[in-house]
Amino acid sequence: MTLTTRQAITLCAALTACGLLLVPSNFPGLEGDARITLGVFVLATCAWVGTPIDDTYVALGAGVALTATGVTSAEALFSTLGDETVWLLISAFVLAAAVARSGLAGRAAAFLVTGARTVRQLVHLTTAALVVTAFAIPATSGRAALALPVFLALARALADRKRLVVALALLFPTVILLSAMATLIGAGAHLITVSVLWETTGERIGFHEWLLLGLPLAVVSSHLAAEVVLLTTTRRADRRGPVRVTADDLQAHSEQPVTGPLEPGEARCAVLLATVVALWCSEPLHGVPPALVALIGAVVATAPSLGTIRLKDALATVPWSLLLFMAMTMAMGVALSESGAAGWLVGGLPGGEGVPAWLFLLVVVAISTAAHLVLQSRSARSSVLVPLVVASALASGVDPVAAALASTAAAGFCHTLPASAKPVALFADVPGTPTYRPGDLLRLSAVLGPLSAALVLLFALGVWPLFGVSP
Repeated sequence: MTLTTRQAITLCAALTACGLLLVPSNFPGLEGDARITLGVFVLATCAWVGTPIDDTYVALGAGVALTATGVTSAEALFSTLGDETVWLLISAFVLAAAVARSGLAGRAAAFLVTGARTVRQLVHLTTAALVVTAFAIPATSGRAALALPVFLALARALADRKRLVVALALLFPTVILLSAMATLIGAGAHLITVSVLWETTGERIGFHEWLLLGLPLAVVSSHLAAEVVLLTTTRRADRRGPVRVTADDLQAHSEQPVTGPLEPGEARCAVLLATVVALWCSEPLHGVPPALVALIGAVVATAPSLGTIRLKDALATVPWSLLLFMAMTMAMGVALSESGAAGWLVGGLPGGEGVPAWLFLLVVVAISTAAHLVLQSRSARSSVLVPLVVASALASGVDPVAAALASTAAAGFCHTLPASAKPVALFADVPGTPTYRPGDLLRLSAVLGPLSAALVLLFALGVWPLFGVSP
């Protein structure tokens, strides 16, 4: 039997984990709970990287193992499901279902896209529309599914300009992935990062703090990516021609009206969404936690005769598997920190307090940017990287918040292969519509990857300090 490179690495790492569990004398300073925690952590990472086993199943197994061995108490394990961030995500998904059912998304797309008169206007207006969806839809895969009908309508209207259609096919998943950094609910990985920081350092990043730090980066990186897509996919002649996308083109792929006066349900949903986002952003003024605001909004959105969707139908859209994954990886992160395993692991790395902050962040950003080639799940990447990054930052004298945010933002780049992220895979194969080939994706990644990493480093060193997060 011939092993692939990934299988060989996984086998070696698994054997290392078994050694951690069975031969503690080989690792001075790593004993008891720390040894068990690190062994479970390495085994879980091996399973995520090198096996087809479901990520959530692996996380559940790790959580059970840590509890059964006494590293984590049962109360601590189960309490992760009641964490504020989990309730925030549940409520956000209910709100997202109400928005999707109301038809507001189609109206917003029609309002922006139909105003384009040039190719560059079309691309950047589409980018702006996709960035805005990060406030309404709390998962990149959900945003991709919501945006697919808009792409199909645009592809139909531009059927005679194949290269432009291919550019749009690349643009949609690229912007969806990069713009997720705009909000705390943009990706489950963000909530994992917030939880690890809270449990490890006692620092809580709220919705408005994340907005201040993440939204500018999301906007700049998304529009920069739009330009890169244009330059790597189209020719000058493709970009010079005028475009005209009408409301009828978008209406053909939407069950709800995209123009005309708002229906009563749409108006109520728009007011509710605007109120919820405004309350999230103004948390320092009223002190109501974002999770409670989202829960109240979810109750209103599903209220009989007032909401736009039944509670039963809205709850059916919640990715319970993702929530379980988040809860178990939160428990793993806490165990890594409290047992001393994370400190021991990073203690053997070269450096220390004498390492310049810029060099530390450069290494973190580089590793996090490339991590999607090994760990395809964004949440799994944060579960593995963030606890180690935070522990390393504390040991090196670097602000752990800046390091964790930089790692999470850099890990949002996952465009190299169609299988690197669900939105990329969704737009890679659209029946009846020309889309990109693996070569197009690699050409985009070769340019966008270094630019994205450099932009995250620039924000971490030059922009975030303006908001009090200085490395």
